[in-house]
Amino acid sequence: MPALAAPALVVLAAEPLYLLVDTAVVGNLGTTALGGLAVGGGLLAYVAALLNFLAYGTTARAARRTGAGDRPGAVAEGVQATWLAVGLGTVLAALFQLLAGPLTRVMAGGPGPVAEAAEQWLRVASPGLPLLLVALAGNGWLRGVQELRRPMVFVLAGSLVSLVLCPLLVHTAGLGLVGSAVANVAGQSVSAALFVRTLARELAGSDVPWRPHPPALRAQLVLGRDLLLRAAVLQVAFAVAAAVVARSSTAQLGAHQVALQLWLFLALVLDAYAIAAQTLVGTALGARRPDEARHTAVRVVRWGLGTGVVVAVALLALRPVLPGVFTDDPAVLAQAGVVWWFLALMQPLAGVVFALDGVLMGAGDVAYLRTVTLGAALLGFLPLSLLSGWLDWGLPGVWTGLTLFIVLRLVAVGQRVRGSAWLGESVSP
Repeated sequence: MPALAAPALVVLAAEPLYLLVDTAVVGNLGTTALGGLAVGGGLLAYVAALLNFLAYGTTARAARRTGAGDRPGAVAEGVQATWLAVGLGTVLAALFQLLAGPLTRVMAGGPGPVAEAAEQWLRVASPGLPLLLVALAGNGWLRGVQELRRPMVFVLAGSLVSLVLCPLLVHTAGLGLVGSAVANVAGQSVSAALFVRTLARELAGSDVPWRPHPPALRAQLVLGRDLLLRAAVLQVAFAVAAAVVARSSTAQLGAHQVALQLWLFLALVLDAYAIAAQTLVGTALGARRPDEARHTAVRVVRWGLGTGVVVAVALLALRPVLPGVFTDDPAVLAQAGVVWWFLALMQPLAGVVFALDGVLMGAGDVAYLRTVTLGAALLGFLPLSLLSGWLDWGLPGVWTGLTLFIVLRLVAVGQRVRGSAWLGESVSP
């Protein structure tokens, strides 16, 4: 498990780690720039998360084909996922260019300096969407064939370019917030080029064609449909939470941006075990070995829980110093201190939830995950976020909703994996 999880951890952590550095660099420009990054970057992140079926759905399908001894079929899944990434990314990038102003004004709570900064960032960064989605598709099929080291190298290469360029463009070159967006696109270009080159080399030694195959695209979209709806519910919930916080105060929005980026970063760190489980469960069920799949589920829960506890302890120990890395604004730091307890104490629960999500995704049990996510958002996260806006509860109310969201999912996915229905969902590729 750790042998597969370690490269996955690097891949998952690279992008949010860059975003954390980006947040720290932009935070030194002032509260308005930090708020603009929170709104503009949040919108782009919502779309990327919405389309993460290009990675997760492709991993599950490719892993089951690998388990059945059909590597060319697994590679073909990568080809079709890449075509989907290019098409969807191009359409969405064009929509962001058309709607950047209205979207950022809605998210920022109306016209103003934060909305203007967010629109400027989004217009420069959104052309990188096709590149970002191509990298998701590449990660998906390579994970499915248990090739996790090459994605690690490719993602690190792109992130390194972004990490170097971000402070140079923002501060040294004097581009300000625009420099952050340019650095983002530059890094995505490097990663996407490496993934496409690898796919081309794989196809050169096989009979798998490059061209789009409509039946295969439809099959991927069917699996992606439930993952897409699940991701959509998640992103709507996070968008509502961000909008509520934005209407409270700029300081609360800045603190929410810092805490949320840390939460997303840590979620992906914990998700490394889920990626390993997804690959191993999909391969086991493709080879018709359900006992092996169940054993993997037990192991991944133990690793997720243990890592979540370690992360929680580390966050509490670093509470006096870590928020100051991202901003020196006293008002933002005060709000960050409030939300820090929520961020830390939910980590053990999140570690188990994300691990079990990976198990069920590997089994193709995405319809159940969709229903669970929808229910947890509608019963927990969204109601408390909206109440926080109406009753002026601010950040504590929003983050209580996020904690309840995790607890409800934990109960539901835990009960599912204890049963046997998930083992029969995707035994064949």
